[in-house]
Amino acid sequence: MIPPAFDYHAPRTVGEAIALLSSLGDDAKLLAGGHSLLPMMKLRFAQPGTLIDINRIPELRGISESAGVIRIGAMTTENELIASPLLQKHLPLLPEAALLIADPQVRNRGTIGGDIAHGDPGNDHPAIAMALDATFELQGPKGTRQVKAVDFFHGTYMTALAEDEILTAILVAPFASGTGYAYQKLKRKTGDWATAGAAVILRMSGGVVSHASIGLTNVAPTALRASAAEAALIGHALTESTISLAASAVRSICDPAEDLRGDVEYKTAMAAEMTKRAIRAAAARCA
Repeated sequence: MIPPAFDYHAPRTVGEAIALLSSLGDDAKLLAGGHSLLPMMKLRFAQPGTLIDINRIPELRGISESAGVIRIGAMTTENELIASPLLQKHLPLLPEAALLIADPQVRNRGTIGGDIAHGDPGNDHPAIAMALDATFELQGPKGTRQVKAVDFFHGTYMTALAEDEILTAILVAPFASGTGYAYQKLKRKTGDWATAGAAVILRMSGGVVSHASIGLTNVAPTALRASAAEAALIGHALTESTISLAASAVRSICDPAEDLRGDVEYKTAMAAEMTKRAIRAAAARCA
């Protein structure tokens, strides 16, 4: 289908984009990579009167490090995440996970900020951001504020982002030495959303787990931080028994929607299985 007619703006600065959002109200939508919004417009699920294309704003792109924090501009593409030497060295989970997102054509255009701001539980970056303890930088007419990833997602397509705000950056601390990491994602085919996915970050000390963070993809109305599963690991040796306890804790918080990828029981079981696989893969990288 062809979407309804709409007006189009292409601001060159964040300030210009915010001014447009403020003046146009809820009739306007931001256009980032477009892979989420444009299909919804074609199906008439979304019918904005105006699109504000933020692709021409250079300050929204790039990856840098300052004062012990890595800053990723919201309009940084998946392929730029994959190719970044800084991320490969200090946050290798992100480029590795980006390789599992969609296909090369989509990764060349799709952005990390668009993936997050859309609020779709099937998108990969929300759960990964939760596991990374990421902070999101939001900018609006009243200035800039920061929101933790675990507090950002309120429901399917619902986030803490106000109508006149823009997600400008993702802020993440580099991995500490010896950090293990993995993102395991079950999908039906290349380019599909996850049936279930799990991002795991681990650190070990003296043979026991000293740090664990687990984010889950597409098993609830929002991405989930599996804090009870983390607690089942921390302070314990990493045995099949503790891994099973963590998987059981994951199953207890899953509330997936039934669709062509599977029913509730299957998706819940796969969330537990992806978590087990990610824990084992992350543990193998701890040094």
